[in-house]
Amino acid sequence: MTDISLPAARLWWQKTDKAWLALVTILALTAFFDPAQFRPTLTFTATALWHTAPFIAFAVLAVAYMKATGAETLLARAFEGRQARLILLAALLGGLSPFCSCEVIPFLAAMLALGAPLGAVMAFWLASPIMDPAMFLITSGTLGWDFAIAKTLAAIGLGLFGGFVTMAAARSAVFADPLREKPQIGGCCGVKKPFQGKPLWRFWQEADRRDTFRENALENAVFLVKWLALAYVIEALMLEYVPADMIARLLGGDGLGAIILGALVGAPAYLNGYAAVPLVDALLAQGMSNGAAMSFVIAGGVSCIPAAIAVWALVKPRVFAAYLGLAITGAILAGLAWQAVA
Repeated sequence: MTDISLPAARLWWQKTDKAWLALVTILALTAFFDPAQFRPTLTFTATALWHTAPFIAFAVLAVAYMKATGAETLLARAFEGRQARLILLAALLGGLSPFCSCEVIPFLAAMLALGAPLGAVMAFWLASPIMDPAMFLITSGTLGWDFAIAKTLAAIGLGLFGGFVTMAAARSAVFADPLREKPQIGGCCGVKKPFQGKPLWRFWQEADRRDTFRENALENAVFLVKWLALAYVIEALMLEYVPADMIARLLGGDGLGAIILGALVGAPAYLNGYAAVPLVDALLAQGMSNGAAMSFVIAGGVSCIPAAIAVWALVKPRVFAAYLGLAITGAILAGLAWQAVA
């Protein structure tokens, strides 16, 4: 008798969406090893998704409308020859806008889907998770106005640095063809080719455009919700299990080594920006250098779990590696600059 279980298992594995599988697996392991943490993790994830829902809805409907009307062609022409100006605007908007690292993900997905230059997207990408008006007030109240202003300038500077590096290396093997291959079923964007010719703003007058709107809206919604849900679950577990005192021990000391270590530790040891403020205050009181504190908050903000997972889902691994490399390099430079003037 022929054994068909192994091929069937392989076929099941190939057809299962890895994000959903990871989400279910993590929740199942949490329920098994720490049942008391299972419900708080679900509550945290649901609350975060609820607060992010307006931004998801806006991005989903905006992309679907652009695709259904055929307005992509207009946007593509608008971006031609203007990347330097877009990078400057993206860095300024990213560093000053009231979007947290989670809320910005839908907008980044929309920008990439609509063909925005990667340099401008990278600038917004790097600057936006670091500072917003509420964060500025909290940071200034705890760490002082000087630190809050320096962090804001560092956010804008990091955006400019990453944007112009990306623009200069746009034709290199690292940034060429940056987006992941679109799956045949589901994904960030619809699989249909964009409409050609003059846009039809009242797209509902044609059946194929109505179908395009519906399909793209559904596919974008599923794509963003699944990756954000996975991101929020991981975030909740990290905030629960990563001990703050261990991070404090690793970041003690001063000098260039502490600044580099601050960036290297800040990147993987994610704490959301608001929770990081009192931690950094405590670290400074324990003797942590100003430069290390700055490199920690910059690298940790850019590489936060929700944004990093969504970036990984949208772009190829080499672009994601460049994103992290730019973040860590910029964080070290920001730390050195702040150490010199503080």
